[in-house]
Amino acid sequence: MTSIERTAYPQFRRLTLARVLHVFFTPTAEEIGWAQERTAGQESLFALVLALKCFQKMARFCPLEEIPEAVTGHVRRCLGLDPETVPDHGAARTAKWHRKQVRVRQGVTYDQRRARELAAREIRAAALVKNHPPDLINVALERLVEASLELPAFSTLDELATAIRAEVNAGIFARIVERMGPEARQRLQALLTAAVPGGTSMFSRLKKPAQRATWSRFKAQAEYLSQVDALGDTGAWLEGIAPAKVTDFAGEAAAQDIDTLSRYDPVKRLALVACLVHTARMRARDDLAEMLCKRVAANVKRARAELEEIRLRQRAVSERLIGTYRTVLEHLDPGSDEAGSRVPGEGEARAVAAVEQAGGFTAQLADIEEVSAFQGDNYEVLVARFFRKDRAVMFELTGRLELMATTSDGSVLACLQHAREHWAQRRDFIPLPPVAEGGEAGPGIAFASANWRAAITDRHHPGMVARRHFEAMVFTYLAGELRTGDIAVTGAGEYADWRANLLTWAECEPLLAAFCEKTGLPADAAAFTERLRSTHLDAAAALDAGYEDNADLVISEGGIPTLKRPQRGHAAGCGGPGRGDRPPDARAVAAVDRGAHRLLPGLASPLRPGFRFGPQDLRPAGPLLHGGVHRRDQHRPV
Repeated sequence: MTSIERTAYPQFRRLTLARVLHVFFTPTAEEIGWAQERTAGQESLFALVLALKCFQKMARFCPLEEIPEAVTGHVRRCLGLDPETVPDHGAARTAKWHRKQVRVRQGVTYDQRRARELAAREIRAAALVKNHPPDLINVALERLVEASLELPAFSTLDELATAIRAEVNAGIFARIVERMGPEARQRLQALLTAAVPGGTSMFSRLKKPAQRATWSRFKAQAEYLSQVDALGDTGAWLEGIAPAKVTDFAGEAAAQDIDTLSRYDPVKRLALVACLVHTARMRARDDLAEMLCKRVAANVKRARAELEEIRLRQRAVSERLIGTYRTVLEHLDPGSDEAGSRVPGEGEARAVAAVEQAGGFTAQLADIEEVSAFQGDNYEVLVARFFRKDRAVMFELTGRLELMATTSDGSVLACLQHAREHWAQRRDFIPLPPVAEGGEAGPGIAFASANWRAAITDRHHPGMVARRHFEAMVFTYLAGELRTGDIAVTGAGEYADWRANLLTWAECEPLLAAFCEKTGLPADAAAFTERLRSTHLDAAAALDAGYEDNADLVISEGGIPTLKRPQRGHAAGCGGPGRGDRPPDARAVAAVDRGAHRLLPGLASPLRPGFRFGPQDLRPAGPLLHGGVHRRDQHRPV
């Protein structure tokens, strides 16, 4: 018998809180007056009020021995009765009449036959997707309350749930075994043979929890996937069966040993083993996908750590470049104290001599290129070196998994296919991948961030991508989209297509009218469109009324908004119309900014938009990064 504590069947708790007594079992003056009109003595009044309050809370009539003394005493005190007063309806006919009055007041119908039929129908429908008896009983309770029917006894609901669940499961088992075919039945039956001495049966391996998904176990995991796939197409056997039922059946099979399962009905035994094999196949695919994601994350982490080490090593180079740059500026500064005593060309000669003394123009430019190559958070150029030893295994792993895009953009999978087509080539550069169906306009790498596009392309090889960097980018984005669910693994569990859990339109359409009624939305397309249009027009009119004095934003007749250029001297942040207060020329700012960033890669320029001076340091405000490098989810500088 199902434990009543595991269900939502209303019952009294062992300890009744004072708040519960006050909220649920305190009769109002109207309820007391209603009861006094239908009773003649204190005992019957006490019994009727107690039955009313208990029915309001329990949706059923409770025997006196079930009602806690705390509830009985609380109602007695609210009625102002003596402590010796006990609830008593009187004659049986009077008690029956009292129950009828309570039902009429609460709007509840007493029809046990109808209640059992409704409960049985709802339990049968729920048993197709739920397997635990408490869940089935809870579904029946919810529907009975909605139908305003008095709840039957708990034993009645428990017997219905147990019998209907067994009947529905028997039909599911028969359907699974019928889909298998004789050869598949023989393979599954062979799993239940005893283990050979010193070995482990395949059935025991199916029951074992998955080991930690590590890169070193890839070959063993790939071999295990091949073995469980060879047992049969469990997806076809279990098509149309709720995943929750499959999980429960597999758990039941895993909890038994071979000897116990041999005593099961043959049909049920094979069906349970089929569900166990199905979960093992899903878990094997999840483990492979998890291996890929963890390995990619580890490689990216190593690349970030390598970038930090490079920055530390380049700090001395940056300091030398700054010193050289300062010396050059001092020699070329026309406002210095020595500028008047110099002969023409002496400053330039000293600047050239300072550069030569620092190593020469070639060495200085090489140092600048080295420092600028790793400015910002562009660790992407370092990722490929850590993918080199994992390259073959990753291609093999993705070849064993059937991947599918869950969105309209399949650019990452298209790039993966492009990388597979060229993976055996030894050329450093391969053609750009074609644009995938549903992808962004432009080349097939439009989904990549600016850092990745800079890492995989080369101006000396137009229309080509660096193969090693391209492969590293593809696997990095593949792991990311596996994590977010934008790419799914067919036949997996955690990495399965999330869209399979959504309701179909055929299932949603019958619920549409009730949903629209509750939300206040029109139920037909034309009325909904008109409602949406009118709402937007009203919002636009309210917005226009609030911005009558806004002369900077102009919307043309064609509906194109245009922002006027602010007048010189009146821009935001300018102190006034004077020439000295206006911002510097944009080209001059860009030139100085580029020079400063080549020599000071760790310092953000205060001349850039969005920069503010902090009380202790200088830090960029907004999405800007050092060197103008931006991430995929950041805006470009204006």
